[in-house]
Amino acid sequence: MHDEIIEELKKLEVKHSIKILYAVESGSRAWGFASKDSDWDVRFIYVHVQDWYLSIDERKENIEFILPNDIDLSGWELRKALKLFRKSNPPLFEWLISPIVYYQQTSFVEQARTLSSTYFNPKSCMYHYLSMAVNNYKDYLQQDMVKVKKYFYVLRPLLACAWVEKNEKMPPMEFEINLNNVVENGELKNAINQLLSRKKEGEELDKEPKIEILNNYIVDRIDYFSKYLKEFSFEPKISNYELNLLFRSVLKQAWS
Repeated sequence: MHDEIIEELKKLEVKHSIKILYAVESGSRAWGFASKDSDWDVRFIYVHVQDWYLSIDERKENIEFILPNDIDLSGWELRKALKLFRKSNPPLFEWLISPIVYYQQTSFVEQARTLSSTYFNPKSCMYHYLSMAVNNYKDYLQQDMVKVKKYFYVLRPLLACAWVEKNEKMPPMEFEINLNNVVENGELKNAINQLLSRKKEGEELDKEPKIEILNNYIVDRIDYFSKYLKEFSFEPKISNYELNLLFRSVLKQAWS
């Protein structure tokens, strides 16, 4: 599938007259709990030819394409990506550290990774993950019978909040690395690992009774981080200078 994804990315380059700078896996395969029927969630950053940027008109800044072979392609134009980078956008920061890289050219990702610690905003990052956890919890885990695989869509962002609180940097995408770093309760960790093994082995995780220890942890952490963030203060770095240099450098490299 790796070769097929690269081939599809190259087709997009020709079709849209772009250069793809960086493409990664962003979904459950990168998180480390994919099942046999998981999609391929490919995310990429691309750049247009230089004349594309010399216009007074607003232009489309993203490309989305879903292929019949379960490949979901979605990309952001470089200028859009850097505006989001300036705001410490967590999905973009995740792409930069994805363990599954499909495609890479120019120095974009190395420069962006170097700058990421400067632009990382722990408060906005934690708000992003907490909001994700709260919404998924409300949508999936409040009935007596729940789709237990949905626990991961609440646990992953809550563990990410815990990682940021503990380490003051962007959490890794890999769920198990985060789990082992921030969860010390052996009974809780064992319950999560059992569910993780079932999912990775392809067991059908349909509706089952709620798992009490997981539910209690989720409710407790949502309450804790909601209060924690109200007291959290952080002054974000807002500067265009370094990002403008990066943009110009990568644009020249891509089409030289």
